[in-house]
Amino acid sequence: MDIHLLPFIVLFWFSVQGGASHELLREEMYWQFMLPNTSMPKSLHDLIQPGNASTNVSGVLRNIDFVRPRPFRATYGVAYIGGDGSENVQQISTIADSTTVYFLIDDLLPGKDMMLIFTKSTNGSNFLPRKIAQTILFSSNDFSDILSYFLIEPKSNDAQIMKETIEECEAPGVKGEVKYCSTSLKSLVDFVVSKYGKKVEAFANEVEEEDKKQKYKILEGIKMMGDNQIVCHKMRYPYAVFYCHIILETRAYLVPLMGEDGSKAQAIVVCHMNTLTWNPMHLAFQILKVKPGGPPICHFLNSDTIVWVPN
Repeated sequence: MDIHLLPFIVLFWFSVQGGASHELLREEMYWQFMLPNTSMPKSLHDLIQPGNASTNVSGVLRNIDFVRPRPFRATYGVAYIGGDGSENVQQISTIADSTTVYFLIDDLLPGKDMMLIFTKSTNGSNFLPRKIAQTILFSSNDFSDILSYFLIEPKSNDAQIMKETIEECEAPGVKGEVKYCSTSLKSLVDFVVSKYGKKVEAFANEVEEEDKKQKYKILEGIKMMGDNQIVCHKMRYPYAVFYCHIILETRAYLVPLMGEDGSKAQAIVVCHMNTLTWNPMHLAFQILKVKPGGPPICHFLNSDTIVWVPN
C-alpha cells in the first residue's frame, strides 16, 4: 500500500465511523471555548457541518471541481501589490467598467450608488479536522506528491490553481504585512488568538442576494470596526485553506446596503490608508486614475472572507 494514501484512507475510515463529523463538531466547540465573545459567521459554519463530512471525503479522494481564478484580486487587498499589474488587464478593465472594484474613501457615504456583485464561493471545499489536515503535505517542495495524493494531473488547470495557492501562502508578505495560511478551523482560531487574544469579533458579509450583479445604495449606519484587523480569504484548494493577513494602515467598515431589487446586505469594506509603497502598476491606480501615496483606496470583500477585530 502506498503510504501517501494513508491520510485519505484514515479520513475515509473516520467518515464511515462518524469520526470526521465528531471531530469537526469538536472544532466548533474549540471555537466556542477560544472565542467566547463572538459567534461563528455562517460562511465558516457551513464548512464544518456534520452533514458535509462526506463532501470532505469526496473532495479528498477525487479531483474536485475547481473554479478558474477570478480575473482580478480585489478581495485580496495588498496581496496583489507584488505583481506587475499587467495580469489579465484587458479582462480586468472590462469588469471594472461595469462593476465597482476599487473606490476612493470619499465615496464611502450614505446615498452613494455602486454596482456590486457578492459572489458566493464556488469552491465547495470544506474544513478537514486538524489532526487529518496536519498529515497532508502543503509545500511547493512536495508539490508532485500533493498532486499524487489528490489524483490530479500535473498539467491540469486544477494543478495550476493548487500551485498558485501554495505559492501565495509561501510568498513573503509585503512591507508591514503579517500573513499566515490556515489549513483547519483550529489553526485559524489559534492564529487569531495568538495575535489578538480571545476578546475578538468575527465579521463576514450578510447578503440576501448572492451572485447577482445589481446597483446597491449605501444606507445610513456605516460603522468603522477599527484600524487593526485580521482579514482571512478562502483559497482555492481541495479542502478549506484560509489566507490570513494583518496589514498596517488599513480601516475596516461594516456597510449597510440596499439593492435595487429591494434585497438587503451588510458588507465589509477595507480601506488602505497609505498606498505609498504599492506597485505603481497596481490595478487600483489604473481604475481610479490616482498615484501611490494618494487618497485612501477601498474595496468590498467577498462573501467567503472573514474579518477579525479586537473588542
